[in-house]
Amino acid sequence: MCCFFAGLVFLGPRAAILVWWLIDIDRWNAAFSNLVWPVVGFFFAPWTTLTWVIVAPNGVTGLDWVILGIGILADLASYSGSLYGNRGYAGATA
Repeated sequence: MCCFFAGLVFLGPRAAILVWWLIDIDRWNAAFSNLVWPVVGFFFAPWTTLTWVIVAPNGVTGLDWVILGIGILADLASYSGSLYGNRGYAGATA
């Protein structure tokens, strides 16, 4: 079950990025001026990229900053969770 959750956290937002980009490319073009940031976001910060696409086309104001903060925290939590889960394997021998 833990591996399923880890796979879902890792692949879930990336799959959502791909599907949403295929369905609504105009929203992605409105959120990003070039292709570099969505590609970097796909690999390193998928939750932040998704939240940026949600809030950026209408302008980032007020509560939108909180939504972006939640996306950043979700990315940090996914990285820190994997670091915490692998803490016993560094340098361990059988």
